[in-house]
Amino acid sequence: MEPRDSLRAADADREAVAERLRHAVDEGRLTLFEYDERLQQAYQAQTYGDLDRLLADLPGPVPSRRAQLAPVAPPPAAAAVAATDRRGVRRAWLAAMWGAWVRAVTICVVIWGITALGAGPHYFWPAWVAGPWGAVLLIQTVNGLSSGEPERWAAKRAARQAR
Repeated sequence: MEPRDSLRAADADREAVAERLRHAVDEGRLTLFEYDERLQQAYQAQTYGDLDRLLADLPGPVPSRRAQLAPVAPPPAAAAVAATDRRGVRRAWLAAMWGAWVRAVTICVVIWGITALGAGPHYFWPAWVAGPWGAVLLIQTVNGLSSGEPERWAAKRAARQAR
């Protein structure tokens, strides 16, 4: 039997080493220059020994539950949303969603009313503005409320205000 170091490496072995090198650069263990050099060597490697030398000074991957990384604090925007009353967030989101619709339909009804005063009652055309747009908004509202969209919207809004 030949020792493992002299056995020929497969493409899958080279890809596994390349992936480990990517993790090492993400963890800050390698500079981009070192990563580039080692990646080129990994794809040129012919044996397991060639591949093992590229990883010799790197620790093995650590499962995330055992990693000794400092916990990340939530972003300030998420903290602002968590502190805010959910009802208030939902009300603000609904007002933003439906506000333009209410203004546009009101303007259309006022225009219709003014023309109806001069020409007498006629076809209620504002329904063509209010109906389809309102139906789309209703579907978006139901989907948004069920998926937590008001909280995401408030987080984005708080992040923009923090800038």
